[in-house]
Amino acid sequence: MKFLAPYEGTIFGVMRILIGLLFMQHGLQKVFGLFGGMPPEAPIFVKWVAGLIELVGGAMVAAGFMTRIAAFLCSGLMAAAYFMAHFGEGFFPIENGGELSILYCWIFLLIAAHGAGKFSVDGDGA
Repeated sequence: MKFLAPYEGTIFGVMRILIGLLFMQHGLQKVFGLFGGMPPEAPIFVKWVAGLIELVGGAMVAAGFMTRIAAFLCSGLMAAAYFMAHFGEGFFPIENGGELSILYCWIFLLIAAHGAGKFSVDGDGA
């Protein structure tokens, strides 16, 4: 759709901000118990390590600060989450509930490869 081409940078920048903010919510859930919190039996690793990466990494991606590094780390976390928590429940993501992990993984990998773009602290977008 060529009619959207002039807005490519703006759309990417807004997407980066929204993805970062959405990811932060998962960290807020784990670290601070917001949005229903985590089940008491959730491993401490998930609550603190994954939660902090989601919270801080999501904020960094949203702000466009050290974006490539933060997005790459978030992508890796989501790849690990998929294989640790979902893959054993079935091969296909629709069976094992891992769609969100896969989507976050690949979107963060795209952001890591592309850079922050517009509306970022890094300022690498036109």
